Amino acid sequence: MSLWTPPPEDAPRRLADLRVTYDLGTLAPEDLPACPLDAFHGWFVETEAAGLPEPNAMVVSTATAAGAPSSRTVLLKDADTRGFVFYTNLESRKSRELTENPHVSLVFPWFAIHRQVTVVGTAELIGRDEVETYYRSRPRGSQLGAWASAQSTVIDGREQLEARYAELVEQYGDDVEIPVPPFWGGWLIRPSAIEFWQGRPSRLHDRLRFRAASAQADLSHADSWVLERLSP
Repeated sequence: MSLWTPPPEDAPRRLADLRVTYDLGTLAPEDLPACPLDAFHGWFVETEAAGLPEPNAMVVSTATAAGAPSSRTVLLKDADTRGFVFYTNLESRKSRELTENPHVSLVFPWFAIHRQVTVVGTAELIGRDEVETYYRSRPRGSQLGAWASAQSTVIDGREQLEARYAELVEQYGDDVEIPVPPFWGGWLIRPSAIEFWQGRPSRLHDRLRFRAASAQADLSHADSWVLERLSP
């Protein structure tokens, strides 16, 4: 006599049983522009058109000098001929790690349309003029938030954060210009490789990678990049 009883119908499926058939498209070399910046912009436009929320959200992976990794989601704020830009507290964990070890990876997880873009490169701080320009474009609440949060540090509770924010609201009111925090800035990621991933059935995905042919290759110059197909 068997003691096994089937699970109830509303029981969650096992993780090993979760599957998606990737069948929304294909990717061949001729489908991408000759330079990676145009290729990224083209895919980004298609991602926006598909209605994905926050398509500029990317997973930023860093590591300490000893190689201990960490990852978090950050919003991309620019993509130009130099590379990819985001802004953050320069005393945060990610900034400390980028200062120790500039090697970094970015992942844009556009899985709703069965796509992903992965960037590998090195990080460098952007100039304060560029930081100032972007900071002035932020909502006033976000400007105050940059001052209120000592990012990545341990605090006693949310009340401490909200109390500091309230102090700043009172200090600057509605009209006083909020200065750019000296501990807040931006990072430019200069890619050495950019991979475009298109999901395909049977896990035989399409993977095309732009690999830089020289250091600090211009993303708008096709001659600076080699396009190669990777096995899935």
